[in-house]
Order: sequence, then structure tokens, then C-alpha cells
Amino acid sequence: MSNKTFYDEVGGHETFEALVREFYRGVSEDEALRALYPEEDLGPAERRLRMFLEQYWGGPTTYSQERGHPRLRMRHMPFTVTPDMRDRWLLHMMNAVDTLDLSEAHDGALRDYLTRAAYMLVNTMDDSNPA
Repeated sequence: MSNKTFYDEVGGHETFEALVREFYRGVSEDEALRALYPEEDLGPAERRLRMFLEQYWGGPTTYSQERGHPRLRMRHMPFTVTPDMRDRWLLHMMNAVDTLDLSEAHDGALRDYLTRAAYMLVNTMDDSNPA
């Protein structure tokens, strides 16, 4: 029986760094989605997402050490997360997952989690009033 976590099995830090870097490359080119990120530089958001995903999947607990409990819904409440924003986020995230060389099982588990998380974070159904 292996004690390896999902994080270890998919390549650890390098894999999550590549995933999040590619995701934010897409975000930076998506004007509507980019508007949800208040910081001039996407670097801090990129670091937070990477740390969160690493921790979630069994890697270092740096996210909680620095920021406390993730509280995803609470942390996203200040932002208007519509179905359109969810779909844009998922498009860029799934494109980023496409760049990874994951096994079918790991790929499926990651995509399933990301999809469920994106749907859970929608906090308004009104697509007519973007952030």
C-alpha cells in the first residue's frame, strides 16, 4: 500500500506550478475574467491558487499556514461569480489540464474536482452585471 498522495503521484510542485501558470496565461488574455482579479499583477493570485491546490491534493500546507482555512465560498463572495465567469474559468482551467501529462485516472479526478468547485463558487445567476 502506497503512502503517496495525489500530489506526489502527479509530479508534485512542478505539476501544480505548470497547471496554474498555464491557467493564468489564459486568464490574462480573457478580458472579462481578468476583470475579476483586482491586483495589477496576477502573480499573487497565481501563488494563492497553486498553494491551495497543492494543499488540497496532499502537498505542503503552506496555504493554511499563511492564509488560514481556505473558506472558498467566503473568499469568493466579494466577487460576482456568474455562470459565464464559471464557464470562462473552467475553459482556461481545462485547457491548462490538457497541457499536463496525467494518467487517465488522475486527469479525471482533477477535472471532476475543478468542475465541482467552479459550480459551487457561482454566487449570482445574473450574467448581465459582470464585476
